[in-house]
Amino acid sequence: MARILIIDDEELVRFTLREILVAAGHEVIEASNGNEGVGLQRARPCDIVITDIIMPEKEGLETIVELKGEYPDLKIIAISGGGRTRSLDFLKMAGEFGADHVVIKPFADDDLMKCINACSKNA
Repeated sequence: MARILIIDDEELVRFTLREILVAAGHEVIEASNGNEGVGLQRARPCDIVITDIIMPEKEGLETIVELKGEYPDLKIIAISGGGRTRSLDFLKMAGEFGADHVVIKPFADDDLMKCINACSKNA
């Protein structure tokens, strides 16, 4: 199974994602912002990163660009509900900046797992 890094500033989102992924047999590492996530990836590289877009300290788009620059083959799934603006343009941009998949919050477990499985097959 894959080692997956979850980067999201919302503790409940991280908890929910962790529960889904651990139940499917994956190892999960968590970060509450992009700076922390990039540091964790450098210290202990993961196979897949799931990152929120709207976060403090380092936004998801910056995180995607930085991670893809250092780890071009890293699979990244961007998630967002649009944040304060409720705009989903950020997810479109995430795909343009290197995210392999984008998922709109809230999402069904099956939708997330389809992305995880697709990333795992292409890893």
